[in-house]
Amino acid sequence: MNILSVIGLIVVMTTTIQGAEAEPKPFPGKVSRWEGFVRHDFEVDGVQVIVVEPKAPKPGRPWAWRGEFFGAFPNADIALLNQGWHLASMSVPNLFGAPKAVAHWEKFYDVLVNDHQLHPKPALIGLSRGALYCMAWAVAHPEKTLLVYLDNGVCDFKSWPGGKPKGLGQGEGSAPEWANLLKAYHFKDDREAMASTLNPVDRLVPLAKARVPILLVYADSDPVVPHRENGEVLYDRYKTLGGPVERIIKPGLGHHPHGLTDPRPIVEFFDRTWLAAHPITTR
Repeated sequence: MNILSVIGLIVVMTTTIQGAEAEPKPFPGKVSRWEGFVRHDFEVDGVQVIVVEPKAPKPGRPWAWRGEFFGAFPNADIALLNQGWHLASMSVPNLFGAPKAVAHWEKFYDVLVNDHQLHPKPALIGLSRGALYCMAWAVAHPEKTLLVYLDNGVCDFKSWPGGKPKGLGQGEGSAPEWANLLKAYHFKDDREAMASTLNPVDRLVPLAKARVPILLVYADSDPVVPHRENGEVLYDRYKTLGGPVERIIKPGLGHHPHGLTDPRPIVEFFDRTWLAAHPITTR
């Protein structure tokens, strides 16, 4: 075999190896159907996770990441799947976005991006307390966040689960969940929790600098997560910092239902943000 043949063989072998590496691994675990799509249930870092595959993945393999309450008020999730987005969820309840929760999410992220080649910047969906998880991830990893969508989201844990039981807000609050929150964050007592600056409303600077778009959907009569202590505060502060933020206010409604009857404004926000970041997608 002459030198040109050897070089040609090396090129072919290298291309073959690179092509094999570029092929995403199939998702493992139990396979079922969810809303007409293929669902995979498996375990990452000792935690149960869910991935739902679109029928025709969008080039670039974008994905939406649910922070808690998979399957609740899912019409936007379903619409995104129909648009070619993957959907993922990792439930670590009673951690309220604390560092331990983010550590679990980091393991899940590594699996989805490295093994299954989903896009390095997920879009985050935070309903109610799920907002604490999404904002904690986004603040820790603004470079790995495409956008954040919060729906009647908890943006200050003093408001919920603090609220009236702790004299920290106008919402109903929850004394048992407050106790869980102290444990999750390793706060010594109420005073340490109240003095904490680990709330989403207090940690917006990294996101504003990275210009991570945020969409807020909230009701103006929510007795559980009052908008004036949560979504409205985040909106005003993020806008002051120069961060890109939009909001949709639902007049006269309470904490439920989440989302919108017609999810098109939410889906359009996702697609618009994706296209702005990837005007030409070659993957």
